[in-house]
Amino acid sequence: MAPSSNMTHPSSTRTVLGAVLRLALAFAVLVAPLSPATAQSRIKDIADVEGVRDNMLVGYGLVVGLKGSGDRLKNAVFTKETLIGMLARLGVNTRDNSLDAKNIAAVMVTAVLPPFSRQGSRIDVNVSALGDASSLLGGTLLVTPLLGADSEVYAVAQGQVAVSGFEAKGAAGSVSKGVPTSGRISNGAIIERELDFDLQELTSLKLALRNPDFTTAQRIGQAINAAFGGDIALPLDPGTVQLTIPPQYRGRNVEMLTMVEQLRVTPDQVAKVVIDERSGIIVMGENVRISTVAIAQGNLTIRITETPQVSQPQPFGQGQTAIVPRTDVQVDEDADRKLTVLNEGVSLQELVDGLNALGIGPRDMITILQTIKAAGALQAEIEVI
Repeated sequence: MAPSSNMTHPSSTRTVLGAVLRLALAFAVLVAPLSPATAQSRIKDIADVEGVRDNMLVGYGLVVGLKGSGDRLKNAVFTKETLIGMLARLGVNTRDNSLDAKNIAAVMVTAVLPPFSRQGSRIDVNVSALGDASSLLGGTLLVTPLLGADSEVYAVAQGQVAVSGFEAKGAAGSVSKGVPTSGRISNGAIIERELDFDLQELTSLKLALRNPDFTTAQRIGQAINAAFGGDIALPLDPGTVQLTIPPQYRGRNVEMLTMVEQLRVTPDQVAKVVIDERSGIIVMGENVRISTVAIAQGNLTIRITETPQVSQPQPFGQGQTAIVPRTDVQVDEDADRKLTVLNEGVSLQELVDGLNALGIGPRDMITILQTIKAAGALQAEIEVI
């Protein structure tokens, strides 16, 4: 008997199963980032490689081409002396003349020199007025050397200043937007000196934690050792983890650091409550806990309302019009406020819910948290900024 046309061939069955397995694997890859592991952070995001850092540069220069909004040379002596010195270097003697230009401004130029920047590459610079100039709009920065902390010149800046703010004045009013006395020059400086740092020749490296913590440092060391199969990572203190380059990665430090940066760990943190009293902002960490405590909050509010009334005599009477004072005094003791009990070891959400149950605002909540801490019931550090 000939086989039925609806029977499945074994090879087609294997093909279908293979497709199903591939689909399941693809689904697992897509779902994996949604798992609780997303609470972990890459080492790249919580630690820096020691020696791989930015360097600050600063310089003093002149911006020219302003439309009458520059420094008043009579008041800004440094601007006048800088202008005279610059013209003297160009062969123009103005020492004995009275200068009264209004289109020049003295500025401070700042920039950040990234790590491993090479000679000839460009970086952005920020320009800020130093004297009494009212705007840098339309100005051009003249050649300005940028110095590092060692007083060496690492870059030279020049170019058109881009200002986002403006200011317009009239006889009886003015309009301003942003800060017209500061601007930016994109790719406005050329690097002239490199910082010598041979990363590939190092046999050991150090990771500097951005938020030092014993537990986080230990977890980073364990994750690195597990990934490379050896004791190459050693936590030295809460903020430093030392890496010893394995023999197979000697001269390939960048490749190794790339692998280390992608490892994920769960950062730990101390229980802390941060309070900004100026704005009333309160930020509480996940590990904040309290002991069993009862809280009551009430305010004594006294309202005094003055509603004077006018007393007038009857028509053709002998009396005079007089103002009769009327004062209404109300005392509110918040008698309807009751005690709220917060049990020991409650979570952050339960703590917030308990405080919200009192019906209080951020200002009163700050006082309550500080009072709980004074009572020894808040198992967390309070930091006021």
